[in-house]
Amino acid sequence: MSEESCDVVIIGAGPSGLSAARRLHRAGRSVIVLEARDRVGGRTWTEHIDGQMYELGGQWISPDQTALLTLVDELGKDTYPRYREGDSVYISPDGTRTVYSGEMFPVGESTQAEMERLTGILDELAARIGPQAPWDAEDAAALDSISFHHWLRQQSDDELACENIGLFIAGGMLTKPATTFSTLQAVLMAASAGSFSNLVDDHFILDRRVVGGMQSVSVQIAAELGAETVRLDQPVRSIEWSQNSVRVSTDELNVRAARAIVAVPPNLYSRISYDPPLPRLQQIFHQHQSMGLVIKVHATYEIPFWREAGLCGTGFGASQLVQEVYDNTNHGEEQGTLVGFISDVNADEMWALDEETRRTRILESLADFLGPKALSPSVFYLSDFGAEEWTRGAYATSYDLGGLHRWGRFQNDPVGPLHFASSDIAAEGYQHVDGAVRIGTATAERILGEIS
Repeated sequence: MSEESCDVVIIGAGPSGLSAARRLHRAGRSVIVLEARDRVGGRTWTEHIDGQMYELGGQWISPDQTALLTLVDELGKDTYPRYREGDSVYISPDGTRTVYSGEMFPVGESTQAEMERLTGILDELAARIGPQAPWDAEDAAALDSISFHHWLRQQSDDELACENIGLFIAGGMLTKPATTFSTLQAVLMAASAGSFSNLVDDHFILDRRVVGGMQSVSVQIAAELGAETVRLDQPVRSIEWSQNSVRVSTDELNVRAARAIVAVPPNLYSRISYDPPLPRLQQIFHQHQSMGLVIKVHATYEIPFWREAGLCGTGFGASQLVQEVYDNTNHGEEQGTLVGFISDVNADEMWALDEETRRTRILESLADFLGPKALSPSVFYLSDFGAEEWTRGAYATSYDLGGLHRWGRFQNDPVGPLHFASSDIAAEGYQHVDGAVRIGTATAERILGEIS
């Protein structure tokens, strides 16, 4: 067992931990980053499957994600827009397929009016409550005690409007059934994106991608920091701490430091043993933050055939197996790639099937949107962060009903020399790469203020 020391030790080499390390290193502080995986990037992961490059994790940048955009620019990386020329496809609960243009789903006039009204209510709540301290809102407890599913139905008796609005946060973002998280959690999700309107606008929220893949951002930062700073295959087993120092241990290494940043999602905090144990408050509320579950579907074809039919590749259907599908063709490629998403209980159902049946069912769902050519991809792959040892779900953690207003105010508080930083507990950019960059950098700034 080797012994080393530094000013700050960081657990996790995702965008949050690496952003913190980059800021501390630039301030002249010594840093060691310990990563359990054999790669950097955390929930960003760009991989080649059967010769095809896929973004297995987070990949998009929206115009308001200025922290990430600034970082990408500083690193000299290029971005490119998602393909979105042509019409979209909507599938109603009865299976009717409609090709449409514009932002609003092609539903009946009254349902459309209800969707617009519900969007307006959520925009007002997001603007009033904001992403920084939603637990301080005067109606926080009330909004946190009712599920988003039931709150929507209190607002409207139009079931289709409620399903369609619920899709964007339940299946689309938190990847949990809308009965399992609160309205306050939904409002935080909207506020962190600037508004609910931004969140439901795929042209905005899924605007651009990084040439070479989002993981390349982390790879480049890690290369700048060097192998002596970023240590792979080093899962942290224990942290011993006092008010002014820490001792972080892996199977091979002990690192002593003045401060530590735990830059992993909250559902993994308990993988580490703490001596002394974390205070009672943290012991309890960490148990009430959990990941959702989503299957990210990747399918590549010889050409982007949907474009020939005047389609942009975008499809929505709240009652479908694949609830969302988009053109995800990589920069400069002639072949076409689709990406789709299967969330929560539908993901459970798919993983219960044998591989061939699962593949058939998923491709049939893609074909419902884009036609029979979708049945025959040249490369097909399913991302499954739920089975990953050091992630255990996607895209991010959220609280049980009632948890956000009860414990959210404490989630960013240090415990002695231990600081916590991940996109899961960010404000702006919550559960996005942008939020990871923001909170990683802010946590580093806080520590610099403490040890200067």
